[in-house]
Amino acid sequence: MHAALYVSKTGLSAQDKQLSTISNNLANASTVGFKRDRAVFEDLLYQIQRQPGGQTNRDNELPSGLQLGVGVRVAGTNKQFTEGTLQVTEQALDLAIDGRGFLQVLLPNGDTAYTRNGQLQINSDGDLVNSSGLLMEPNINVPEGTNKITIGTDGIVNAYQEGDPNPTQIGQFDLVDFINPSGLQSVGGNLFLETAASGDPINGTPGENGMGEILQGTLENSNVDIVEEMVNMITTQRVYELNSKVVSTADSMLQFITQTL
Repeated sequence: MHAALYVSKTGLSAQDKQLSTISNNLANASTVGFKRDRAVFEDLLYQIQRQPGGQTNRDNELPSGLQLGVGVRVAGTNKQFTEGTLQVTEQALDLAIDGRGFLQVLLPNGDTAYTRNGQLQINSDGDLVNSSGLLMEPNINVPEGTNKITIGTDGIVNAYQEGDPNPTQIGQFDLVDFINPSGLQSVGGNLFLETAASGDPINGTPGENGMGEILQGTLENSNVDIVEEMVNMITTQRVYELNSKVVSTADSMLQFITQTL
């Protein structure tokens, strides 16, 4: 069978994964704190039929040789942690991180997850939770009768009681950073988990030692650039069509051989 059929098959498969990545980016263009993915391609093994630098005779060597590639594959997806645009909402429990860092979320199994989504709410016990009802870490409880909450750029949370002009500090948000944020595992729900590739979490105070500041009444939009994704989608479509054309051409060549010889 013609080798080009198998080579173009790998191209079709790789572009299909690329399109899936692009579609996920576009689907999350309005997701708060979402970070876009980029597919990473690599070429496959080569059939070395003439070794580069091999001796053709005692005095001469091959300048390049003969190497035939067998296709391409998607080696992985790279999460792009560039900061999205900031949107002012004027909601007291909307938080954005201006710079590096992640908020911490406590999972039901006791593990800690990390997020850039600062859309917080208050549950029936007065605890601050994310949109899925998971507790924030460290846990911050809002006292009954609180009519105003302020959150400073350093993460300190103050509550104002009705009739009392003096605030009460009820907690502080810490931020966590990683040496390689792209190595975090995406688990959905705007959450990430630590992996061996991400490195150990580095705790810090917002606004100190390279950590970003916390902005109250603000949300970080998705960093998906719709125009860029549309261009990538068009490119992917054309490359897919070209690989399909290779399959058609190889088939035509085989058809000619079988009908002529």
